[in-house]
Amino acid sequence: MDVGHIGTVTEVVPATAEAVWSVLTDPARIGEWSGECRSGRWLDGATGPVAGARFLGRNRVRWIRWSRPCRVIEAAAPYRFCFETVSRTDRTRWTYELEPVGTATRIRQTFEIRRLSRPLAAMITLLLPEHSDRSAALRADLVRLGRVAARAFPRKPAGGRWRNPA
Repeated sequence: MDVGHIGTVTEVVPATAEAVWSVLTDPARIGEWSGECRSGRWLDGATGPVAGARFLGRNRVRWIRWSRPCRVIEAAAPYRFCFETVSRTDRTRWTYELEPVGTATRIRQTFEIRRLSRPLAAMITLLLPEHSDRSAALRADLVRLGRVAARAFPRKPAGGRWRNPA
């Protein structure tokens, strides 16, 4: 991985863009769908996804743990969410684009490594070789995100009414 490295994955998930947005932009829910980020919380009194808001993400791969403060760059509900990790040693921009596809949503996730110190890059290569290609892991994250969103916000049946089975 080098500065300027960009990766993109896309998945169509069985949930509305609004449902995906609601789960995706809540740092407290990230541990429900991310294979690497275990938890998160808003910082500085922030309560939702707006440009400039900050949150903290806590990560773990095997025995390796780290956290990163993040800053929201763009939040255009329910179509685009972009944030950057903020650190002296590294900075990665994460962008999620949501596109309704019938009753489903196409999620396009892109990351761009914008800063990565040589010592940290060497440590990642040595300790986290799976980070050299995260495509499969990120696709699996999007699939889980879709499942969580579909469970949390089930779609109304055709006609827009819920029926009481009793």
